Amino acid sequence: MNSTIYQTDIALRWGDMDAIGHVNNTVYFRFFEQARVEWMATVPEARLDPEVYVVIVHTECTFLSELKAPGAVTVRIKAGTIGRTSLTQHYELVRTDAPDALVATGSAKMVWVDSRTKKSTPIPLPYLDLVTVNT
Repeated sequence: MNSTIYQTDIALRWGDMDAIGHVNNTVYFRFFEQARVEWMATVPEARLDPEVYVVIVHTECTFLSELKAPGAVTVRIKAGTIGRTSLTQHYELVRTDAPDALVATGSAKMVWVDSRTKKSTPIPLPYLDLVTVNT
């Protein structure tokens, strides 16, 4: 897999836990989303065009081990397949106190959309530059 293009640390919260005391499976997708939104915010000039937005057309998560609070996790984003209008990101989730032990892996396919036509549109160049410089 490609090198890491972005990573962030996220604190585990009491509200992330489910009835049996571990992080609820839906929260893993929130971790991936938080990292993705932060990554996109690193290119503020690309967000200036209100006519273009991103949708997620597919996402998945493989749960590898139980995760409990307290603590924090690191989400690492790696670039996957890059198309004309889409980019797949791969995610690795680890505890910050055990960075070599994967807790979960996942992915999301992002597609850029023209708000006027509701059709896919080319990935803005600043995002392509960010991916290709770091891979």
